[in-house]
Amino acid sequence: MALTKINGLMLRKMIIAGANRLNEQKQAVDALNVFPVPDGDTGTNMSLTVLAAAKEIEKLDTLSVSDMAKAAANGALRGARGNSGVITSQIFRGFAKGLEGVEQAGTKELAQAFQQAAKTAYHAVMKPKEGTILTVARACADSAKKAAEMTEDIDIFFQRMIEEGNAALLQTREMLPVLKQAGVVDAGGRGLLHILEGGYESRNSTEPVSLAQPAQKTEVDFSALVSVKNTSITFAYCTEFFILVKDVKESVVQNLKLYLSTIGDSIVCVSDEEMIKIHVHTNHPGLALEKALTIGQLSGLKIDNMRQQHTNRIDFSSESNFKEQKKEHKKIGFAAVSPGEGLTKIFHNLGVDEVIEGGQTMNPSTEELVNAIEKVPADVVFLLPNNKNIILAGEQAAKLSNDKRVVVIPSQTIPQGISALVNIVEEDAEQMQQDMIENMEAVTTMSVTYAVKDTIFDGKDIKEGNIIGMEEDRIVAVGESVKKCAQQLLDQSVTEDTELISIYYGADVLPQEAEKIKQYAQQAFPQCEVELQWGGQPLYYYIISVE
Repeated sequence: MALTKINGLMLRKMIIAGANRLNEQKQAVDALNVFPVPDGDTGTNMSLTVLAAAKEIEKLDTLSVSDMAKAAANGALRGARGNSGVITSQIFRGFAKGLEGVEQAGTKELAQAFQQAAKTAYHAVMKPKEGTILTVARACADSAKKAAEMTEDIDIFFQRMIEEGNAALLQTREMLPVLKQAGVVDAGGRGLLHILEGGYESRNSTEPVSLAQPAQKTEVDFSALVSVKNTSITFAYCTEFFILVKDVKESVVQNLKLYLSTIGDSIVCVSDEEMIKIHVHTNHPGLALEKALTIGQLSGLKIDNMRQQHTNRIDFSSESNFKEQKKEHKKIGFAAVSPGEGLTKIFHNLGVDEVIEGGQTMNPSTEELVNAIEKVPADVVFLLPNNKNIILAGEQAAKLSNDKRVVVIPSQTIPQGISALVNIVEEDAEQMQQDMIENMEAVTTMSVTYAVKDTIFDGKDIKEGNIIGMEEDRIVAVGESVKKCAQQLLDQSVTEDTELISIYYGADVLPQEAEKIKQYAQQAFPQCEVELQWGGQPLYYYIISVE
């Protein structure tokens, strides 16, 4: 007998199976990224996003497809990483919106959901580009609509949708010259089809589907890890949990925040329509839980005794004093993303209140950005993503922040973020936003890294392991020497109008080698002021800015 309806439990199984499939294939999806630098993480970001959605629904027991889809969308939004992850979360969001109020979904309801999913994803991107995941999502939605008009059979419906999705994926090669040159299809579109294919293949399985655990991340953890005495910890228990409650009222959230402030600190209280997430450091976790139980049911409880830990993450509020100090509330504050210990110090010294670990290959999630924003003791928070792949997540985080106005400065590079913060006067937020954008637009960013695969790009024959020098997103130097690539970048990018050259050297560069690059710049461009600073960033030997 043909399957004509799916309920919430079947949808849960399909989403978990789709998440598992993408998790298995994420490295293959990463490899489709055209640019040969070590930040091709489309598959990884999409996988972490969908795993967050699957984790949200793993224990949810409901027959309603509407409730299940809504929970998955919530998990995807908060777990979204990178542009590909944010777009994926918007696909989940639109899918849930299309199923709103539906208990069991047939082909017509599913077609409506997939159409809403594609529409929502397109609206999430300021300048949608064809030949991307958006194209594949729309092709799937169009095919779903046609299939629903012809059949009620769920199997046939998914078969035709996936077939059309794969046909559209192949066409992405013709839509974007860069994909055609590299001979690959779009990575995001391939990732989306892995989700759909994994879900489809699980539809009739009678075996329970368990959520896979993502592989341990291998990126460099650049936070300062310093031993501290237990007596420096005022509140011993780091307490985190969710309160499940429908139609969350702002007054309830504010009262809860006020109560938590009487029993602890480091409070984060984030809510949406059906959930409140709590993070608090306190000596009495039970009091926090008892208060929460007066509001709704609890989920995701985690309590850690910080006094039993030998190390603690400490903000670099100054180079000589690592003790956390209570911050006074102010009108305007700042949060920024940083990929290296030295860069983190620089941002703190420029007045940034909260620095989020992240950058290339390690994009922070939307929820991590929200948590940082909520910690800033200010009414208005300026957020600097400092990476083009984090801007969309920053914009989503701004929408999720409850009691603060968040202004996202669209900084695509670390030098842009640093420049945006220099010489600004704290006045009205609109003028500050304008000044910061003008500051960062005056900067040209260069970087030196290495190739992760063989490719031909912009007419350059690049081999895995080659050193690559880039100006913004353009590869201008390829060779075997880090030093020579850095010098070539300077020769090409410094003009007679350049006044300042800033060089930030990474975790894999010796100070004496970095000093040689500084000396070269001083000799070659005597009219410029040259600054050399330790950035500590992984993967990129040098980040250089001229202005």
